[in-house]
Amino acid sequence: MSDHSREQLRDDELAAQRAFLRQVIDLNPSFIFAKDRAGRFTLVNQAVADNYGTTVEDLVGKTDADFNDNPAEVEHFRRDDLEVMDSRREKVIPEEVITDAGGRQRHLHTIKRPIIGPDGNADQVLGVAIDITASKRLEEQLAQAQKMEAVGRLAGGVAHDFNNLLTVILGSVELLLDGLEPGHPVQPHAEEIRRAAERAAMLTRQLLAFSRKQVLQPSVLDLNRVIVDGARMLRQLIGEDVELVTRPDAHGAHVRADPTQITQVLLNLAINARDAMPHGGTLTVGTSITAFDRAWADRHPGVAPGEYVTVAVCDTGHGIAPDVLPHIFEPFFTTKPPGLGTGLGLATSYGIVEQSGGHITLTSEPGRGTTFFVHLPRVREGGDVAGEEGGGARGGRETILLVEDEEMVRGVASGSLRAKGYHVLEARDGHEALAVAAEYRGPIHLLVTDVVMPVMGGVELVASLARARPETRVLYTSGYTQDPAVLRGSGGDEGAFLPKPYVGETLTRRVRELLDAPVR
Repeated sequence: MSDHSREQLRDDELAAQRAFLRQVIDLNPSFIFAKDRAGRFTLVNQAVADNYGTTVEDLVGKTDADFNDNPAEVEHFRRDDLEVMDSRREKVIPEEVITDAGGRQRHLHTIKRPIIGPDGNADQVLGVAIDITASKRLEEQLAQAQKMEAVGRLAGGVAHDFNNLLTVILGSVELLLDGLEPGHPVQPHAEEIRRAAERAAMLTRQLLAFSRKQVLQPSVLDLNRVIVDGARMLRQLIGEDVELVTRPDAHGAHVRADPTQITQVLLNLAINARDAMPHGGTLTVGTSITAFDRAWADRHPGVAPGEYVTVAVCDTGHGIAPDVLPHIFEPFFTTKPPGLGTGLGLATSYGIVEQSGGHITLTSEPGRGTTFFVHLPRVREGGDVAGEEGGGARGGRETILLVEDEEMVRGVASGSLRAKGYHVLEARDGHEALAVAAEYRGPIHLLVTDVVMPVMGGVELVASLARARPETRVLYTSGYTQDPAVLRGSGGDEGAFLPKPYVGETLTRRVRELLDAPVR
């Protein structure tokens, strides 16, 4: 073989090796690059070229400044490159930010190493950067979830104790008002106490909803009907200068959720939309059916794949600034002036939706409006929204076993029941209730029990009492519980529940409903 032939063979082998190496680095999704002291790229792979929206051939010989409009990023890259070449040491950069051709920021984990030439000088730097944007987003979501969970625990605990106090206040002021003659000078003051207590009760419900410790009373409901039926109320809420457009999905939108709480979510979102349109605009509320696959669920921890009913609440307001978006669901965070917002509306909505097995997201752009998406798991069967309670409660002569560990709450509740003619047996906890029931020789028509009590809780009490008195019906009361499933008491009746705080009228009405209900 001639020298020319051998040289040609070597050239062909080198070309094949270069082509092979080029395919290897282009296949790698990491950013692979080399630069000289002037900052010019001497080597790049396809990932780097894609990030800058150009080709490998166009990028070689150019600098970051030729394709990156962010001077701070360019200066940062340049400073690190020179540091690595001058120190002749490898540098690991745990996290740095680069802006891609679409203007999106990407987070990178980068390693840079000096390239030592044949003359012993370090005139180039070799870098490999891994895109950690997705994992960074997951870390932020986890941190946000942990922060909200910590605040939620605190809020739930405070609301639980406060609900007991409010039950006493509301019950006592109701008994006081019942005993006053019309026009009594004390009556206006008692009414003001009741109004203040009711406002406080609303705040505790918001805290519990945010903390996801609210005891929900779910039923199958059609979100299309919720939106259509609530349109009149929404129009009154948003004002005449905002046009309301409703777009219910033609295929039905049935979910299993607490109708009162879902209505609260829609009201909260409508109020925020109204405030974002001080000079008028359009509020569009619609439903659609969305199918989420496993990949989408993996990007949203706690959400299962499947079919969801999506409620979109879209406004044409001023939008939300990018720096505000990460904090939008945080409790007590508000951009409204003092006195115009508590910062609990969106946090409450977040808690309600998450506790209902759903997820809430949003898109927004300054000057171009905001759209909130409430995703709730779809169910196939239909259902109706629960109606409003009405009318005064009748009394009766039945025997009721009242079990409540808070003495003041027990006193107010027993007073309200006795005022309606009921025979009331009282106990402080589950063990004492079983002893009272064993001593009492007559029938016990209804057990009214708190869920969370020391020594023996309500659910355990019901299980024990049912063996001796299977005919006794059950009404649970609570302002807080970790697991609403425990309320599937005797006969699996999830409806036999009364949330705290309550007034005597509400208690006696619920008692009468249960006593009058057909035997199951």
